Order: sequence, then C-alpha cells, then structure tokens
Amino acid sequence: MKTKYILSILIACLLASCSLNYDPVGLYSDVTEGVNNDSVKIVFKDKAALLSHRQTLLNLFKNGQEHWYLDMLLLAESHSDNAYAGAPNAETTPFEVNSIEGSNTNLRRDWNGHMANIAQANRLIVNIDKVPDPALTEAERLQYKAEAKILRAMIYFDMVRIWGNVPLITTMAGDITSETIAEVYPAYFPPQTDALTIYKQIEQDLLDGLQYAPDNDPADKTQFSKSVARALLAKVYAEKPLRDYDKVIQYADALATDGFGLVDNFSDLFDVVLTDPNAPPSQTNKAIEAKARNTKESIFEAQFFPGNTNWVTWMFGRPLDDWTFYFTWAKWITPSRDLIKAFNSEQGDKRYGQTIVFYQCDWTIYYPANNYAFMYKTRSAYNSIIKMRYADILLLKAEALIGKGDYSGAAQIINQTRRRAGLNNLPASASASKESILKAYLKERRLELALEGQRWFDLVRLDKVEEVMNAVFNKDEGRPAQVYPYTSRSYILPIPQDVIDQNPNLVQNPGY
Repeated sequence: MKTKYILSILIACLLASCSLNYDPVGLYSDVTEGVNNDSVKIVFKDKAALLSHRQTLLNLFKNGQEHWYLDMLLLAESHSDNAYAGAPNAETTPFEVNSIEGSNTNLRRDWNGHMANIAQANRLIVNIDKVPDPALTEAERLQYKAEAKILRAMIYFDMVRIWGNVPLITTMAGDITSETIAEVYPAYFPPQTDALTIYKQIEQDLLDGLQYAPDNDPADKTQFSKSVARALLAKVYAEKPLRDYDKVIQYADALATDGFGLVDNFSDLFDVVLTDPNAPPSQTNKAIEAKARNTKESIFEAQFFPGNTNWVTWMFGRPLDDWTFYFTWAKWITPSRDLIKAFNSEQGDKRYGQTIVFYQCDWTIYYPANNYAFMYKTRSAYNSIIKMRYADILLLKAEALIGKGDYSGAAQIINQTRRRAGLNNLPASASASKESILKAYLKERRLELALEGQRWFDLVRLDKVEEVMNAVFNKDEGRPAQVYPYTSRSYILPIPQDVIDQNPNLVQNPGY
C-alpha cells in the first residue's frame, strides 16, 4: 500500500539523513521560494510574489468550481428533498438514494480540493511575516493575513459540516531529515480533530479576520471582507457546537449596518441580459451578459465575464449564452417534484420561475422529455456564483429569534422575503407556536434558497433529516428507491477511503 511505501521512505531518511522534496500539505513554487543568507527558506521572496499568491487565494472559489460549487449542490440538494441526482451514475446516485460510501470519487475530489486550499491559505498565514521586502507595509501584512484566515475559516466550515472530525492544520510541513522526522511527521499524516475544536478554530480565524480585513466594497463582492467574516460568524453561531442566538442576531444586524439588504427584484440575483429580452432564447437571441453583479444582497461571489466564463452552467441545463452547447446528455441537480410541489403551494411565488425552468430534451429519466425540469439559477456562463447572500443571513436571524421564543419577530423577517417574492404575509396562526413557526421558517428557507447549496445543512442543523428524508421517498414518485434509512449517523458523510489508506491516523466516521 502507498502508506507502507511512504513509511519505508521515512525510515530510510533516518538512516541516510535524506531530505524529501515532497510536501503534500503545501507544495512550494519555484517562482516564490527563496533562501536568505542564513540558508533559511523564504517562501515569498518579495511583495510581488506574495501578491501573486494572494490573488491565487482570491480566485480559489472561482477556479475550484467542482468542489466548491458543483459537488456542494450534489450534496446539499440531491442528498436532500430538493433535487434528484440528475445524471445517474455510481458517483451521483448514492447521494440521491442514501448509499454513499468512502469509495465515492466525488468525496475524494472534495476532500483533496479543500485540503489543498487550506494549505494555500496556510502558506500565506505562516510565511507573510518572513517576507524580506520593505515595500510590504505592516498594514498590508495584517490585511492579507486576515483575508487568508477568513478563507481558511470558510473552507473548514464546509469541511466540518460535511465530515465532522477532520484534521486541523494551521502550519506547514517542513523538510524531513533524520533530525526533524519526529517533529515533522505529524504534519504529513495529521490525525482528526474533534468538531468542536474545529469550530473554535473557525471562530478564532474569523474574529482575527474581523480586525484587519478590508471593509465591504459595494463594487467588488469577490473580496474576503469584514462583511464576509460577519456572515460566516452568523452561520457558525447558528450551528449546534457553538450555537449562540444572540451572536447570530448581532452579526446579522452588523451586515445591515454594512449596507446589505434584499434587492427589490429577486431576478436581479440570477438573470441575464439577452439580445432581445422579448423573444425566447436561441442561438440568435442569447445571453450576452449577467443582469447584475455586486448587488447589495450579495456578500461573497465568484464573477464571470465574456472571455472568462463559468463552465459549470452546462452541467445543469441549457446555457443561455450557447443554447445547444453540450445539451445532449442528462444534467446534474434535477429539481424534484417535491420541491416543485412546495413552490406550487405558494401561488404567484416569483422565485419559482427564477429557480426552475422546463425544456424539451432527449432523455426521460425523471420527467417526460417534452417537459423536463432543470435547475435555473446558474443559467449562463456569465452568471455569478453567489457563495453567501444576505437573505440567508437574514433568515438565520429569524431562526435565532425562534430559538429565543420571539415567534412574531421571526414571522416579520420571514414576511420580508415572502413579500419580495410576491406573496402575502404569513397568517397569524403561523406564529402561534414554535412548531408552526419553525415549519413556516423551514419552508421559506427552502423556497428562498432552493438549489443554492443550503437545504441539507438546514435539515442537519435543525435535526430534521430523519423526519424529512425518510418520508420523501414515499411521496415523490420521481425519486429512486431509498437504499438505507437516514439515522443520526447520516448527518456527516464518510471520509474518502483512499485518504484513510494513505493516512494511518484517520478513522472512518461511524456507520460507513
């Protein structure tokens, strides 16, 4: 096995005092690596090298669409009642029917992608104070380190919600020699850290980031700003390990102070500009630009432009910038009948048409080919991918108010997103009890944030997985048969088996 091979190399190092030029935690770049006069390794030889790496960090979400976005939707939507797998195969169907195993290659891709991104963030955090360039000011050092800590917190927040106990890495692995092997070895094969400790590290990174990160720039929502830290803190404090409803409310209110709010028109978040807005899309009437970027509702997003496009759009349906491009095979994340039913129960909901679209296609896996449902929120190569938006945090404030017993206050917040969607306020009966307001709240989050990667985590956070998911198979005629029932062990997913094979300090999650 690979582990034994690596271990044999490490043992050989003890005997031969060798140095392995291999760093699975974070590979050095020939461009940035240097050595000073004292033979001390300098990762960033000057400010220019550091800024180049900082730009790499800012582009991680944009360039890592597979594990940051595509697979996250598979987990959060197809593994919930919102969507089917879409393109059934050995890697996607298990999310749909609850038969995920550690051999799943999507999970391996996601684990490796996230760990590589953590290594990239750590490289800046650990080495920025060693940059020997007087052109790099102290204020810049503090800002760039704060940004990297916010990024690291964002990555770990996704990882801990997916896998629970994961390795906590905040340093970089050094070279292995006979003198350093005992000290360096754990960095190459780190053990898992309990979820509570991971959450505390996330919290600390965000609080550190709040001190020196840049303020929100209304014209550029691609930055790791103080507002991104506040939004993440609101989400972190809503989770069970660190649940603190007062802090959820505090940081949600702080975002409003930062200038965030709901856009008046829900379609501004996801729509595109067509050559002729009054005609149906076609090759002669196609998307030429996103309708809007950097709206007051967007907190953090990846932006794409003509010439620098978003490739995942053709994974979900018809890309409106190229009507027939790759539209010959089944697409991922097919909206479920149960989600459509939920939208239809709220007549006139403007979000429905911005979330789901029906086309004619060549396959009949879940719907008739002449009226097939597709995910519509990433509809062209110019759409921004919004990682965090204010409606999510505003509704989390409603969740916090429910937790504090303020049901009418929660209803007032829910009514804000309902009115924006063209719906009436909740009836008074909806806030009559915790059970009724929580039901209304979960439905509102489902409709407001559908197909944006939130549904599964909402069910997990509020202990609704068994209740919702074990019932949906009997009422959704389009969903394949359930393989295993959902239990308390279903709340986290298996660690990729080949990762465990390579790292003897990792233990598989219970139930897998």
